[in-house]
Amino acid sequence: MPKNSFKIRLKIAKNKLSRKNLYKNKQSPSSIGTAFKMSTELVSAVVVGTIIGFILDKTFGTKPWLILIFFFVGVVAGILNVFKSAKKMQK
Repeated sequence: MPKNSFKIRLKIAKNKLSRKNLYKNKQSPSSIGTAFKMSTELVSAVVVGTIIGFILDKTFGTKPWLILIFFFVGVVAGILNVFKSAKKMQK
């Protein structure tokens, strides 16, 4: 009888271990997907910054200045997002 219970416990332990390894060994995203994600983050930050600058320029009547300022703010935000994503990928 103890021999049989040992086999059952061993089988349960192997199942738990294989499930744990299944979740641990997720495949990393493809290079194309990662490049697309990073480029989308960069472009979307620039677009959002430019749109905010355009709306504020129309509201306050300061035609080119706020568009330019928020364009560069968007560029900086986009570059920071790409750096953060690259750091996460390295881990």
